[in-house]
Amino acid sequence: MSGGIGSRFWPYSRTDRPKQFIDFFGTGRSLLQMSYDRILPLVDPENVIVVTNEVYAPLVAEQLPEVKPENILYEPARRNTAPCIAWAAHHIAALDPEASMIVAPSDHIITREREFEHSIAAGFDFVESHDALLTLGIKPTRPETGYGYIQVADPDAGGIVKVKTFTEKPDIELARVFLESGEFFWNSGIFIWTARAILDALRRCSPDLARVFDLGSKKFGTPAEQAFIDEAFPTCPSISIDYAVMEKAPNVYVETVSFGWSDLGTWRSLYENSPKNPDGNVTQNCNVMAGDSERCIFAVADSDKLVVVRGLKDYIIADSDDVLLIHPLDSEQRIRQVVTSVEERFGGKYL
Repeated sequence: MSGGIGSRFWPYSRTDRPKQFIDFFGTGRSLLQMSYDRILPLVDPENVIVVTNEVYAPLVAEQLPEVKPENILYEPARRNTAPCIAWAAHHIAALDPEASMIVAPSDHIITREREFEHSIAAGFDFVESHDALLTLGIKPTRPETGYGYIQVADPDAGGIVKVKTFTEKPDIELARVFLESGEFFWNSGIFIWTARAILDALRRCSPDLARVFDLGSKKFGTPAEQAFIDEAFPTCPSISIDYAVMEKAPNVYVETVSFGWSDLGTWRSLYENSPKNPDGNVTQNCNVMAGDSERCIFAVADSDKLVVVRGLKDYIIADSDDVLLIHPLDSEQRIRQVVTSVEERFGGKYL
């Protein structure tokens, strides 16, 4: 999945070049390219499907020239993850009704890739022998409000266990309760299931959404598919797969994993995954002179720019083209509200 805007990373992530197309760590590979590389030991390159927004067609083609053009699905509108997954599942089922799928966002960091490969292989074995929707669960380290939480009956069981409850993005008080209980895992947003299982679940749990795609069931895998999607996809409700299916389905399981996962969705996650100087500061693509400043992240699109600050603690300083953001790191969840306010006042000029 590679169609998001990444508004929580604004202004580094912009509408014309969202975060999945950015090389954050100077490796020469963007987050999308790193996600593609990570999947190759598990999935034949011929079977890698990229779902993105149609405006990003040139970026995807530029960054993933190995992917066949017919394996890139272009959404005509942004409708969150459930319609994206529904389309991909129908497309895959038309090619192979017995197919299994791994659904992976394009903006994650995974540091222990061999362990990732073992976990995914175990997940495929499970869904191919059970009627199950499998998500990968991460032991939480803080009361994060930006993730979904998965409760299990026996948090010490390990392996693959039945989900007791599934709660999408709680408030801070509830997130603290979840963390302290020890019964909850973060939902990584990485899912494994058969195409048949997820399509059946969509029909049971989100029939209005499922009906949109079922009306075109004969067109998937044919030259008529894109024309149908261009007409039907914008009529879908904008809803995540978590709300549409995972909170409702009776056959949801979680595989508890530990492979160095991070959703690189926020400035905090970038800070935590970047090397730091003795003052705990992180610099991305810039030179910095920081006096009496600690635990800050400096990210500048222009590598020749010098940033000089004094007396800042726990701040984001992000400079990208025509926008300079100076914002407390501890309240970074409000950046989405800032983006909304900017859009209301200036239209799309600074987005």
